[in-house]
Amino acid sequence: MQKRRRVAIGVAVLAGAVTLAACGSGSDSTSDDSKGAGNSPSAAGSTDSKPAAASVAWPAPADASAQVKAAGLPMLGQEGQVLHIHSHLDVFVDGKAVTVPALIGIDEAKQQISPLHTHDTSGVVHIESPVKADFTLGEFMTEWNVPLTKDTLGTLKTGGGKELHVYVNGKEQTGDPAAIKLAAHEEIALVYGAPSQKVTVPDSYDWPQGL
Repeated sequence: MQKRRRVAIGVAVLAGAVTLAACGSGSDSTSDDSKGAGNSPSAAGSTDSKPAAASVAWPAPADASAQVKAAGLPMLGQEGQVLHIHSHLDVFVDGKAVTVPALIGIDEAKQQISPLHTHDTSGVVHIESPVKADFTLGEFMTEWNVPLTKDTLGTLKTGGGKELHVYVNGKEQTGDPAAIKLAAHEEIALVYGAPSQKVTVPDSYDWPQGL
């Protein structure tokens, strides 16, 4: 199934893709999509002041193309427009917010971009594909090089008083979190830590105009 999807995406790209002029800031193809996202409000339902930054930091991978390949996804010459939606991801570790970095799924050196990517540190995940397909949270986390299972978040494991909870639009999810399908204007929250470390789980995101 996944192989068939990669082939379909690749065919669509070969039919109409052009070289990506620029990924991230300064790109005409991405500026409208990401305009204002870097300064977008925090997720609705969170505390009045933003949680302090966590001691955990997972930067964007140095080799974006390798991580996209590991996720089983293609690199494109431009952003797809057949499927064009956005989800929002919040990550909390030990009661503190972890930054979702910019340029996940974007290889600036090669001028290529994955159907799943980030432009900034707002937590907005861009899902932009030249074909209709389902994309998952697990694929995005693989692109980030932060493994996600029901008992693993990156380098962190459950046990010893630590728990991992996953929420979609404020509702706790069961089963494999990596299998969660990314949907339009969905708010996803990953919360790791001791039960005593309270986090106000957001149930929505205040989307900037145009996203």
